[in-house]
Amino acid sequence: MSSWKRDIASGLVVLLPLGILLFVLNYLYERIISLPLISTLDFVGLGVPENLVPLARIIVALVLIITLILAVGYLMRTTAGRLFESALDTAINQMPGLRVVYNASKLAVETALSGTDDLQEPVRLETWPGVRMTAFKTGKKTKDGRIVLFLPTAPNITTGYVIEIDPDRVEETGESAEEALTRVLSAGFAESAHQIPVEEAENPARSDDTATTVGTESSDTSGEGATTDS
Repeated sequence: MSSWKRDIASGLVVLLPLGILLFVLNYLYERIISLPLISTLDFVGLGVPENLVPLARIIVALVLIITLILAVGYLMRTTAGRLFESALDTAINQMPGLRVVYNASKLAVETALSGTDDLQEPVRLETWPGVRMTAFKTGKKTKDGRIVLFLPTAPNITTGYVIEIDPDRVEETGESAEEALTRVLSAGFAESAHQIPVEEAENPARSDDTATTVGTESSDTSGEGATTDS
């Protein structure tokens, strides 16, 4: 992939989740302030100065949004909520473009709220000869000394494989959890140029021309040798 395509992919991975979040918040705000309860509410009659009515509407809308978020969060603690979240993840992960944005947005929110302490160190695992895959340490070990890794799928990191492996078969990456997760979420398209060196392939046409020229020079040299022998 050329550098400008890689830059576009990296920019989309950063901006699309932010844009989706702002769009959702703006949509919720517009829908809430258009509710009859708020749009017909007489703030002036409640003692709110007329110049502060727009601010009062915003405050009421924010209170309702926070209440909605708390209600959904409480629902997610129930069995019905977990089933709904699982069904939503499954449905969105069937959409090739939307699933990357959805998983990136979900990861960004979880990281912002819980921090990165729970994100373990990323490592590289050679699953087949010459093939390396990105995995994450879970901080757990088996009784026989093997370390437990989580090998996520791309771009849906909510699924993957739990692997028990000898520590000497694991290679440290030296990168942060955010960098490794960005690579997995973007299916590798957000990889920066310094992480994966890209070598431009030699132009086949030029190689053919060079081979033809060399062949011609060799023929001329052979002909001169034959003339000299004569």
